[in-house]
Formats: sequence, structure tokens, C-alpha cells
Amino acid sequence: QNVLTMTAINSNYADPNNLMFEEIKILGSLQEITAVTVSQNNVVENSPHSITYYPSEKVAHITGLQLELGKSYTVKWTQQLNVNERFDCYPSPNPTQERCEQLGCVWDETSRPDIPSCYYSSDNPYSVGQVEYTSSGLAANLILNSANTKANEDYTTPISTLRLEVKYHLNHMLQFKIYDYQNARYEVPVPLNLPSSPTSTDEERLYEVSVQKKPFGIQVRRKSTGRIIWDSQLPTFTFSDMFIQISTRLASQYIYGFGETEHTMFRRNMSWHTWGMFTRDQPPTYKLNSYGYHPFYMALEEDSNAHGVLLLNSNAMDVTFQPTPALTYRTIGGILDFYMVLGPTPELVVQEYTALIGRPVMPPYWSLGFQLCRYGYTNDSEIAQLVEDMKAARIPYVSWDGTSIASLSNLCHYFTTLIVKNFFLKSSLNLPFLDPTISGNETNYPTFSRGVQDDVFIKWPNTNDIIYSKVWPFLPDVEVNESLPEETQIQLYGAHTAFPDFLRNSTAEWWKREILEFYNNPTNTSRSIKFDGLWIDMNEPATFLNGAIGGCRNDLLNMPPYVPHLGYRSEGLIVKTPCMEGQQYLPDGTPVRHYDVHCLYGWSQTKPTLEGLQSATKERGIVITRSTFPSSGRWAGHWLGDNTAAWDQLTKSVIGMRKKSISIQFTTGADICGFFRDSEYELCIRWMELGAFYPYSRNHNQKGTRRQDPVSWNATFEEISRNVLNIRYTLLPYFYTLMYDAHAHGSTVIRPMLHEFVEDRTTWEIYEQFLWGPALLISPVMQQNAVTVNAYLPNARWYDYYTDEDIGFRGQFKLLPAPLEHINLHIRGGYILAWQKPANTTFYSRKNPVGLTVALNGTLIAEGQLYWDDRVRIDAYEDGVYLLTSFTANQNVLDITVLHHGYSDPNNLMFTEIKVLGVPFNVTQVTISQNGGTIASSHAVDYNDTKQLLTITNLQLELGKSYTVQWS
Repeated sequence: QNVLTMTAINSNYADPNNLMFEEIKILGSLQEITAVTVSQNNVVENSPHSITYYPSEKVAHITGLQLELGKSYTVKWTQQLNVNERFDCYPSPNPTQERCEQLGCVWDETSRPDIPSCYYSSDNPYSVGQVEYTSSGLAANLILNSANTKANEDYTTPISTLRLEVKYHLNHMLQFKIYDYQNARYEVPVPLNLPSSPTSTDEERLYEVSVQKKPFGIQVRRKSTGRIIWDSQLPTFTFSDMFIQISTRLASQYIYGFGETEHTMFRRNMSWHTWGMFTRDQPPTYKLNSYGYHPFYMALEEDSNAHGVLLLNSNAMDVTFQPTPALTYRTIGGILDFYMVLGPTPELVVQEYTALIGRPVMPPYWSLGFQLCRYGYTNDSEIAQLVEDMKAARIPYVSWDGTSIASLSNLCHYFTTLIVKNFFLKSSLNLPFLDPTISGNETNYPTFSRGVQDDVFIKWPNTNDIIYSKVWPFLPDVEVNESLPEETQIQLYGAHTAFPDFLRNSTAEWWKREILEFYNNPTNTSRSIKFDGLWIDMNEPATFLNGAIGGCRNDLLNMPPYVPHLGYRSEGLIVKTPCMEGQQYLPDGTPVRHYDVHCLYGWSQTKPTLEGLQSATKERGIVITRSTFPSSGRWAGHWLGDNTAAWDQLTKSVIGMRKKSISIQFTTGADICGFFRDSEYELCIRWMELGAFYPYSRNHNQKGTRRQDPVSWNATFEEISRNVLNIRYTLLPYFYTLMYDAHAHGSTVIRPMLHEFVEDRTTWEIYEQFLWGPALLISPVMQQNAVTVNAYLPNARWYDYYTDEDIGFRGQFKLLPAPLEHINLHIRGGYILAWQKPANTTFYSRKNPVGLTVALNGTLIAEGQLYWDDRVRIDAYEDGVYLLTSFTANQNVLDITVLHHGYSDPNNLMFTEIKVLGVPFNVTQVTISQNGGTIASSHAVDYNDTKQLLTITNLQLELGKSYTVQWS
């Protein structure tokens, strides 16, 4: 064993070429070969060899040998399990040697507590007999070797009736699913966009799949490169009722995604980190599971190809990353249902993923404006004064969403007729807060009564009793003593709240009717509350006490045999949320436990909320939700939660936005200047500069903290805010077009640099800069007292946004000046950006003239598009009621071409100015032509030789018509 004997049986011939054995491949090597010795006649020789081990292939490759043909040698090697090859056999808290060895695993403590001391030493207990192959996939039953199984509890005893199904749905997308074929188990009811039957072909598929029979494993290989991108033939695989685990080797260390948790960098740290996923009312905190649940990752392969993997499972879960590189999934229910998309570029991965789960919702134009919110406005006069102050400071804004509606009846009394009638309808829009829970112990509360009648609330199993807990709202018409401790306030004033089961069709219809009644108030129309969007909060679902009033009743579900790596792990699953035994029902009437569908609560509320909003307003509107699941973005945007006024939150907000960009939530952003704690002057300025480029740009903070809106500081703060928000409003036509591209094609809006420059490995690590689409690079300052920023400019032509000049360098880091009033912006050569003169609101900015910035690349080419609709129509894109115009520049010609003409803007908009950046020759003449003939134009031409900038003004090119502009 571990010895190769080479014996020259007959040496009567000496080859004249002095042939040597220079390399040896050892196949089936289960552990890494760490040392090799070569001896002759029992004497060890010097050997300048090297060893490479390929764990996925289980191949060791020894090179650099000099073993002469015709001589005898003995080659010996030593195998040792590399510490990075350890897979944790005891992921529960407090592992001990005794517990470890009871599971048949190896105990070997290390000096690093994050490296598992208890690890597997044997294969997983499953094998495969016959594999059934078809042209569209394969299937096989798994065989359990009972002699090789260990379990802590009955509920973690491996299931012996498992089946694997692999479907080659598309050339770039496959599914592999492991389930119990004998006993039906819960499966996630989220619909996916799958072909009715697989449409891939063997010739065109980007992947090939093989099944390892003993021990069981699945390998997925990229055909074009031969690289293995999934390999689960590892000892961890087990499948039981309440503990399912599977590991895979990864193609590289570069993994992005999973959430919702706070991270300190965009790429996942592969050095033995475990992250839990289970929706919870948890403000962003390192390592603690938070509002959303997204078991999706994107991986970069060493050759710059990319792929993505979704595990469609909604039970509490954790994932462990280790430097092998490998990851391990552990979930406590459901089945294993994986979907893999093959890219091969990062941007294609996102487009393919959103094609699978659903494209992001198209937001109304106004929702891209700057928004103000505060929990704790004292009265309507304060809000009215703030409106006037913002107007006087000429700071752009669009909406006010600081009013909390704890339930449908408990509207804060600050929304008087003065507010609604006098200035909301005139100058801005309204997004009230709407929580899902309904007060059940008020007197004559019609919303609750109708809910009981329609049987919409989550109940205790096998009873007709509603589960009650405590969360918003507090009881109405009660003066709350806010000096009391929070727990005492909850005990004294908290209503008994019921949880609507939004998975039921009847609940969705009830919810939509209640939204409509809230909007119209049929009993007193003068007290109706008109709103333009809805902000749904606390829908993880959240509670102010663990479980239910009186406690929970099923210890097994609330404290299962394995509790994933969640915050407050020792308290089980009911931290700040209802009991897991709550009975819910799928749309087809199938009963399910809250244990299984907890993480779908916010997802299930989102679609009926948007439908109710649109039914009430007859406009597109916007829903912003706190709790999300894959496909939530089809109906809603998301904010990153209750953050803190601290410098590290700026970087973490950029990481959070980028993570949401690969998990479909494209309308996202953080609370500008921070929610908790008093913000500070410099911090808030830098955050206003950064937040001006969030998709969802909103300044928001907590009751009891200082004001942090732009007019609460000083005149300098107002000026900086006004200037940076004017840039946002100037670029909204370009940004709205990005939103259309996301909605129609799944393209990212907030785009990681690696999506555009994946061949440049430097971009794989960059997370403190980001792009708007492909063309605008944002490099914010995110450190205190900094007046420079160390920005990376990838290999492209870049122009300074403010000066229109080519910056003259690329493919390197550069220390750029960044005084307090400045955020660095650069336009990428090769792209054309549409823009519009800004105004104080999006309503008025849309009436202003339109312009183009044509940023030529090194070959004097550029391109771009403009999407335009009426800003609020429901399904404008789907119904074809929009205008789409393309722009193509080549050398000295710009073509403006209408691609789709389904909408005419009533403001008779015109392109009045065109700037062409990077023109290398003096321009004296510009001609405009249409339909092949020159047309009259009274434009003016200016060429700046120093900047190589051509500016054409006084144009009158009508939006919705095609033109050719030529300069010479």
C-alpha cells in the first residue's frame, strides 16, 4: 500500500535516447499525497520532483522524476488528510470527543477553534444501483447502507427511500432533486419559470452530469473547459426527517451570495465560516441571520467563467464555507432541490437566474427620487414645515413615508386633512408603513372581524384557536408611558395580535379588500388615506416576545434536534417570531407547518400587497418589503433594514446592495445617515453622497435620535445635498432605462465591477466601488476624515463626470481627490447616457429638455438606450405602451433610432443638447438628417480642443423620432 515497485526483469537492452520516467499519475487517491521518496537498492535518492493533488478527481500527479528506463526503483508516498479536507461531523454546539466518536467520526483538536475537531473519516452511507438515463436527464434510487449510519435522534435517522432526479431543462440550466419517493415531504410552493418539458440538446448543453455510485455523489462539469463545478461525493451527505446535509467542492474560492446577513466584504470568506439563514427581525449585525432568506450563490471559476446555484428550500438552514474550497448545506426540513445556471459570464448568471425565479418589478419613475422618512414625527405641523424647508433649500425629493400604520385601522393621527389634502397631493407622494399583524382584542375592529369570518389567521394545529402574540400595534386610544422599560410597555400596551396566513387564497383576497377600503374609506370618504406605495415591515414575521402569549406547545419543532447557526441559537427557532407549530395552508388547501414556511411569510404577503395597491390607486405604485425570498423582487423592492449611524455601515450598504443585485432585489438601499443612534455631520454628508446612488434613496432614522434630513444641519450641508441629488435627478432617464433592462432582461442595475471586467481578477475582490449599469462608475468616500479615495479604474477609457475629460489612465488603482463636497464619478467610454435637466421633483424634471452624453471609446464607438413611458402605468412594458430609443455612435456619426414606439410623451420632449466626449479632431460643422435627407437646425457647435469635447446645443430633436447627427 502506498508503494510502487518498478523492477527491471530483463536489462539486456539500453535505449540510446536515455529515456526516463518523468511523471507518475496515481488514480483513486482518496487523500492528499504529501511526500514521495524514491529509492534504489534500499537507498533513498535525491529526487527533484513535485506533487499536485486534485481532490475532485482523486488524482495525484508526481512530476519532475528522473527514473532511468532499465533500472529498478521503489517509489513510496505518504498520504495525510489535509486539514482543509476536514468536514465537520458535529456542527451542533459544544462538541466533545465522546459525542464525536459516538457518531463514528475522528476527534483531533486543533489550535484554531474554527477548524472542526470532529470530522468524518468514512464515506457517506448512500450508494446508487442502476441509473436510468434519458435524453433529458437521469434518475436513480439511493441505497442506504444501514451499517454505516449514525444518528443522535430518531428524527435524524437517515431515510432509506430516497430518489435522485436530474433534469436538463435548458442548455444553460439544470435541476437535481433528492426526495423521499415513499413518503411525501414538504416542498417549497414558490413557482419557477421552467419549460413544460426540457428543451436542451446534448450538442448544445454547457454541462455534463455524472453520478458517482459508491459512495453516492453528483458531479457537474462545464463542457467547454472540463472544469468540475459541483462535486458532492463527500462523507457529509445525509437525509433525515429533521436534518439534511450535503457538501460540494467548489471551483474556486470566489463565492458570492447567500443571505440575508451582514458581511464585511462582497466575496464570501472561505476560512471556516458558518452563516445561518432564517428570517428574523434582526437589525444588520455580523453573523446574525436577518430579514431575508436567499440560498443562492454565484461562483467564479479560475478561468473567469461563472455559474450560479439555487437550493429551493425554505426551512431554517446554515451553510459552512471552508478553504478546500467547499461548502456544506444543512437544513432541517423539506427536500434538496437544486437549480444550476451556467452563465458563463456573471451578468448572464443573473439574467438566467431571474429568468428562472421571475424578473424584477418595474418601479414607477417617481420612486427613483429621493425620499424622506422618520419614525417619530411629532405632528403634522412638523412635517409641513419640513416640506417647506426642503422647497426653500431647493433640494429634490419625491415622497414622505414616515407615518406608521401598525395595522389597517390604527393610522397615526398625524395624517390630518391638512397633510393629505394640502400638500401631499400637491408636492410629493406618500408611502405609509403597513405591518401584517392584526389586533385581536380591540372593540369593534372590522378588519379583524372580517378576517375571522374569512378564516385568514394562523391557528394552533387541530383547533379553531388563533395564535396570538405581541407586536405592533399597541392598543388604540391609550397614552403610552415611554419612560417605562420596553418589556413593560409591551406587557401593558401591546395588543394581542393575530397573523394572517398569506399563503391562503382567501387571505390574499381579504388583504386586498382591506387595502382598498383603507384607501377609499367607504364609511367616511373625507377620512380616506390616499397613498402611492406601501412599505410592509415586520413581516419575517416579527413579534415582541418569543412565540405566543402563553407559550408554545411543540418543543420538537421550536427546539429541533439540530438548530442551525442562528443568532440566539440556544433559544431555538422562536426568537422574536411566532410558534413553529402554527397551522397554515397552501393555495390548494394542503396544510403546512409554520416550521416549514416561516421564511416565506414576507414573500407571501408581497404579491397581494402590490395587487391591493394597484387595485386601489390604478397605478403601478411600489411596495417596499423587509422580508424577502427568491422571487420577492417580482413584486417589491427592499431596504437593508434598521442600520446604525456608523462609518462601517457605508461599506456594508454597498456590499448589501451588490448581494441583492445577484438575488433579484434590484430596487434596494440602506437608510441614509443611519437608523439607530445620532448621525454625525461628516458621516451624514458622505452618506448623502453615496445614498444619492442607491436605487432606493431614502434618509430615515429612529424616534428619539436627532434630525438628519438635509435641512437640519447647515447651509453647506444643504448645498452638498442639493448638488449630489441634482446629479441623481439629471441621470434618472439613464437609471430608469437600467430598471427597464432589469425588468425585461434581468440585467443588474447596481453592477459589481467584476460583471463588466471579469477577465481582470483585481475586480473579483473590489467592493467599495460599484457601477450603475455598464457605464457609470461610483467611487465614494467611506472612511472618516478621508479627502482622497483609492479607486480602481479597470481597463477601459474613463471620463471624469464633472469635467468631461479623459482621465488618461486605466487598469490601475489611483488616489483621487475627494474633498467633503465631492464624490468621484466616471463615465465609461463606449457608452451613451441619456439625461434630463433636474427639478425639485421627478414630476417636474420629466418635463425638462433631454440631453445625451456620448462617451467614445478608443475606437470612437459608443452605444446606449432610452426607455420612456408615462411613469405610472401598470404593465406598460408588457402592454407595449412605451418608447424605446437606441443611440449608436461610430467615428463621427450618431444614429438616434426608435426601436419601439408605443408611447408619445405629452410634454413634447426634445433632445436639446448632445455632448460627445473623446473627439480627437477639431469640429466646425454638425449636420442633422432624417430619413436620409439633411434637415434645418439652428443648433450651436462648440469644440474644446483641450478636453476633446464637442458640445452641440440649441437642438430640437423630438423624442420619439429617428435622426442622424454627423460632425466634421
